Amino acid sequence: MIRKTKKTDYIKGNRISLLLFMFVIFIVSCNLAEENQDKQQEKSNKNVAVKSLGKQQVKSGMKNLFSREELIEMDYPFGKYTNDIPLGDTDIEWERSNPDIQVFVPTGSGFYNGDNEHFLVFKAPKGEELLALWTQSSVEGRGDNHLVLARSSDAVNWSEPEYLVGAKYAKGGLQASWGFPIVSESGRIYIFYTREIEVFDNNRQGSGTMGCIFSDDNGYTWSEPKDVKMPRSKYDNPNVKYPKNWIVWQNPIKDIENKWIAGYTLITSESVKKSEKNWVNTDSRCYFMRFMNIDENPSPENIKIEWYPENDEGLEVKNPVYPQMSVAQEPATVLLPDGRLFTIMRNMTGFIYYSVSSDNGKTWDVPQMLRYSDTGEGIQHPMSPSPIYKLSNGKFVLIFHNNSGKRFGYDQADKEWDINVSNTVRNPTYYTEGEFKQDAKQPIWFGEPVEFLNTGDIAVPPKKSAEIGTYPSITEFKGKTILWYPDRKRYLLGKYLDFGE
Repeated sequence: MIRKTKKTDYIKGNRISLLLFMFVIFIVSCNLAEENQDKQQEKSNKNVAVKSLGKQQVKSGMKNLFSREELIEMDYPFGKYTNDIPLGDTDIEWERSNPDIQVFVPTGSGFYNGDNEHFLVFKAPKGEELLALWTQSSVEGRGDNHLVLARSSDAVNWSEPEYLVGAKYAKGGLQASWGFPIVSESGRIYIFYTREIEVFDNNRQGSGTMGCIFSDDNGYTWSEPKDVKMPRSKYDNPNVKYPKNWIVWQNPIKDIENKWIAGYTLITSESVKKSEKNWVNTDSRCYFMRFMNIDENPSPENIKIEWYPENDEGLEVKNPVYPQMSVAQEPATVLLPDGRLFTIMRNMTGFIYYSVSSDNGKTWDVPQMLRYSDTGEGIQHPMSPSPIYKLSNGKFVLIFHNNSGKRFGYDQADKEWDINVSNTVRNPTYYTEGEFKQDAKQPIWFGEPVEFLNTGDIAVPPKKSAEIGTYPSITEFKGKTILWYPDRKRYLLGKYLDFGE
């Protein structure tokens, strides 16, 4: 039997269909609105602000870059170094200094690769690309230092670092530390480094022979490690079985005669003079090595080096805390327009010191305080590397911390340390432009300091340091000046610098 549809049934059915249709439209509209809101929120979360200082809270992806004060108020959610220095979220802290380039950011536990420093970027000799060399480890002093190399054709996108030499992952072995490159005229890349041997003097990572590897194919393959002979000093252990205590940290430069010259720190053996409390109070001097035949592509054992200053008289700066010792370390050197060499060094006075050589490093003036000008104030700086670079426009740029080693009530000159004070005084980082003054007593004068790197005084593992900009390097590549800097000895980053004409 077929049922006939009444008019009232037809109207009722239409009403139900209309209601169902309107309900579906409503649900779809709600979902679209919610989806659009989520997209807007995600877009907002991805906008990373320039700084996170004071009470400002910066969003990074789906996480927040909290300020130092907020982290303290939240009762140190990621831990703390001291009550004044909270730890931050290692996943996002690399963004705090607003880098333009991300070279290497370790992930996971950081075992074997969590500590990254002595970050030396240089132009590859064959082809338009940059090479980045650095010392990597689980954490400084752990005993697994090794050298790695990364590369980039555009200075922005970088390869994963490749192991070169030193302690191996999960296997240990003898360390390779503080490598520095020199490139011959024909394009052979030499890398020299402090090579740990079976016996050491003061400590494992700072004591060793001068190891060397080289590459003739732009750094893709490398020779087996060999040693370069180093002369003994009156500051070395009298027992010759113990190696020297030495370190080079900055890219070498060429002198007026086109010879490569590298400054290095010579640490006095504990067998000659005992260090005092705190690692900064160690007897030390600045020396120089001048490479005489690198452009002939010699094998490591045939490399000829002249060792300066003559007569084993390194550059000294009296330690005001312990006047019986010199603390002068990590010379950074530039070539002046008149052919002289100008070097600056870290020390314990609270100021940078400098010296000048008129004979390619054989002899040097007595070091003295670096000032903004001949009659200007001294340039304040703690016991930290203070690099200086010469740019292609003839100007100079000095990188420093603009404090005398005192912050948060900590003082590097205190004889008793509760913490490693250097982890607090190496922040923020400034630069100042320098100009050559031919007739001045101090041949480079500097302008006003400009702050450009800041961790917000927030530390990160593994070293739990709040420092930034220590052991950097600089390149001028494809029209851009880039400072390559370690951030808290964990992240390796780059920032464009614009100094104008």
